[in-house]
Amino acid sequence: MLEDLSTMESPSIIRGTRQAVMPSVISKEFRDGYSIYPSFSIAEGMISSGYSSLADWIISKKTVCVDGYVAVDWAGIKAALEKEFARRSVRVNWIETKDFFKPEAEIDIMVAPYLGDEDSVWGKVCDLNLAEFFDMEGLKNLEADQEFELNIVWGIGASFVSTFNSIAYFDIPKNELLFRVRGNSAFNIGSTTRFNMKKTYKRLYFVDWIVLNAHKKEILSKIDLLADSQWLDTINWIQGEDLRNSLSEMSRTVFRPRPWFDPGVWGGQWMKAHFQELAQDEVNYAWSFEIIAPENGLVLESSGHLLEVSFDTLMFQESKNILGSGHPQFGDYFPIRFDFLDTFDGGNLSVQCHPALDYIQENFGEQFTQDETYYIMDCKEDAKVYLGFQEDIEPNRFKKALEDSVVEEKELEVAEFVQEFTSEKHKLYLIPNQTVHSAGRNNLVLEISATPYIYTFKMYDWLQRDKEGKPRPINIEHGFRNLDFSRKGEQVEREHISKSYILEEREGAKIIQYPTHPEHYYAIQRLDVKDQIEVQTADKVHVLMLVEGSKIELEDRAGNQQTFHYAETFIVPAAAEQYKIKNLGEGEAKVILSYLK
Repeated sequence: MLEDLSTMESPSIIRGTRQAVMPSVISKEFRDGYSIYPSFSIAEGMISSGYSSLADWIISKKTVCVDGYVAVDWAGIKAALEKEFARRSVRVNWIETKDFFKPEAEIDIMVAPYLGDEDSVWGKVCDLNLAEFFDMEGLKNLEADQEFELNIVWGIGASFVSTFNSIAYFDIPKNELLFRVRGNSAFNIGSTTRFNMKKTYKRLYFVDWIVLNAHKKEILSKIDLLADSQWLDTINWIQGEDLRNSLSEMSRTVFRPRPWFDPGVWGGQWMKAHFQELAQDEVNYAWSFEIIAPENGLVLESSGHLLEVSFDTLMFQESKNILGSGHPQFGDYFPIRFDFLDTFDGGNLSVQCHPALDYIQENFGEQFTQDETYYIMDCKEDAKVYLGFQEDIEPNRFKKALEDSVVEEKELEVAEFVQEFTSEKHKLYLIPNQTVHSAGRNNLVLEISATPYIYTFKMYDWLQRDKEGKPRPINIEHGFRNLDFSRKGEQVEREHISKSYILEEREGAKIIQYPTHPEHYYAIQRLDVKDQIEVQTADKVHVLMLVEGSKIELEDRAGNQQTFHYAETFIVPAAAEQYKIKNLGEGEAKVILSYLK
């Protein structure tokens, strides 16, 4: 919930980033290359723009519940709508849900068990529901005041009021939400206290997002209007039925999530050089979140207007079509993650590991753990990958060396303990949970992984400092509760570096199999396409990226065609059944493909 700024002429929203907000209207300028604003086209006239049209819709309904997500600029949007209502001489009764939150101290006590230790990066996934944050008797029994022409219940949880005619929902993309958190412009549910960024994010991840996503899923079929509130000067919106029909259409054909990008202490320059739409004044880009379902959005386009919904909105409605045979295991949880790690002219990733399955379940409440692979998209000659232990590893000696490095701030001779491999383009390194690993500088890593993404136990960080000049948190104890010291010596070369082979050759194409570790629940192939290839989904979701070549065309079974460029990630749902990839560039197109085993 944002600070109440309704008395100001315009809201004071600060974004902690140099990156621009996504445009509300698509540019007609042709760009032949990687796009940071991919969109899925729907029928003309489905997306409306501006507060005037939104105000007209609200007035027509007489009584409206305006629900929404944390970090929406409730005060700024209300001020914009009040101007429109005033122009129409409509008297409005505003009922704000924040007045029905339980006392802040009570909420703090309620969420405390899920936030872990004060100095910990992690909490535990909560089992609360949104109703527990409210005085529900007072909220649910609200009645419209007949002396007003328009009654609006306004804010998070508004749809709990069942006596009003319609539900509008104001959403905000996760990347924009996090930029506002970094700008100190956002608050947690039911809170008016400014926490530091670490605590705010921890409460978002382990509490707010859990309860708000469950609430959104529950009311999705009842929403009459959904608005994208990421812009401060306008708003785009879509009728609920049109949204649901569009999601249904998307679930049967190829689509590309909207990526977002973040700098980091070890970040590099490769993405800045190759993705021209990125803000070039950012110091570096460490990550591109190509598809991390809890944080990515999907952009709809109609008559040039753009509207972004969260990826999980699609999963809440269409998970069976998306996942096919994977649905019984994963439900509405999208299980595969693609992201870039860019260390070109940057630094080294920390020496790290990820938790065992039982450890992440018991300590953090997650259902799945963070099993990873590193696919080398590009690298310089001196680039390294650190993976597995040396044959003569002595755990106690390694731990003491790590602890001494923290206390004395001295460099660790990593290769004395951890094996060092020369990076090779198109090679796949296998990193199941409990495996020690790191990527050195001058790599562009495509990380193909299970979806969990924050459970990294850093044990050595190469003495790197964050932007405040402080060391990042080190988690030696967590690491040593999880490290598998049997992954050492020749076994690492044998079991943790994938031995690719030609699975099938066809006219104009071949399929390369990259065997993954038994711990990985996903498989990886590469489609090398000179001309074209037809692919069956076999009732599995396919996540793909063009890793070499300039562009390809993907045609679904209905004949719909979309073009994808180098380094772009796209998804073919299980329900698409089959598709054809055609190489549109010179030379061979190489397309990486991951699917559930």
